[in-house]
Amino acid sequence: MIGRRTVAAFLATSVLFGGTFVAAKAGLAHFPPLLFVALRFDVAAVALFAFVALTRSREQLVPRTRGDLGGIVATGLFAIGLTNALLFVGQQYVTSGVGAIIASLNPILTPVFAAVLLADERLSARGAVGMALGLLGVGLVASPDPAALLSGGVFGEAVLLVSAVCGALGSVLIRRADADLDSTVRVAWGLPLAALVTHALSLGAGESVAAVSWNAEALLALGYVAVFAGALAYIAYFGLIDSVGAIRANLAFYVVPLVATLGGWALLGETISGLAVAGFLVVFAGFAVIGSESFARPGLRDTLPGRLLASESLRSLDDAYATDGGTDAPDDRSATDHPVSDCRIDPDGPGCPADD
Repeated sequence: MIGRRTVAAFLATSVLFGGTFVAAKAGLAHFPPLLFVALRFDVAAVALFAFVALTRSREQLVPRTRGDLGGIVATGLFAIGLTNALLFVGQQYVTSGVGAIIASLNPILTPVFAAVLLADERLSARGAVGMALGLLGVGLVASPDPAALLSGGVFGEAVLLVSAVCGALGSVLIRRADADLDSTVRVAWGLPLAALVTHALSLGAGESVAAVSWNAEALLALGYVAVFAGALAYIAYFGLIDSVGAIRANLAFYVVPLVATLGGWALLGETISGLAVAGFLVVFAGFAVIGSESFARPGLRDTLPGRLLASESLRSLDDAYATDGGTDAPDDRSATDHPVSDCRIDPDGPGCPADD
């Protein structure tokens, strides 16, 4: 069965991050984009540090290894800081749904970075096809007019694409760092770094607090992105990365566009084109190609996706979340210490049932 805590974390990540695009779109009417992000991190950092101070011992709060420091930098600089700074800048030019759909490229990009940084492998032909499909899907979402390639909409979509790249890279770098700090404490340290980076970017862009239009809508938008889509969502999301891996955790981004599109329609009166919906389906098809389980043929077993499946770094959600709370399953070896094969990858291997 799927662990309840893992399911709850997955749903919380999807729903809370989906709402980010709606709240960001509403808040950008009142805040300069980079200052909006910086203030979000200020509030989220205070909230999360208060939480870990009450729930963790002093020893659990102190970074002690190079991996801890690397995980904090990967979290604060890439996975949170640059990802959100670019997201809020790009969100000025597109609807909530389109922004979320482009962000859903994250699961396509994550296996690519994982192949480079987490395994000494090259992307297989099937993986390359999946990545190309994902990029085609984003192109359909953007649907640029050749006569308006320099228009604001295309610029916003390009910035959001770079945001997705930073998010995917950051999630893989977190796994590579192999920190001893638990995910919540790591995020608590990463948020001040993200705040520092985004405040510096805001100052460099000439933004000013005087440009903020303070009212009830502005405060609601800031409160949502800081507390709900900030501190709470980060606890759920980065916990998933630690427990089930970057590739599977980022599958949550396939639910995010649905939440963002419905929220934008219900709260902001936004619409989304049929071409953008088609683009999302093509992005989903790209990940389906990368994550396909049809690797039983001997010629495909040694490809990168086959190895990823065999090593449990890319499985179906049912298998990924099979343990309670998303923890890793026990070492699957027999009493004689012979490894048991993954029968979906190698149906003739030891421990697999014979065909009738």
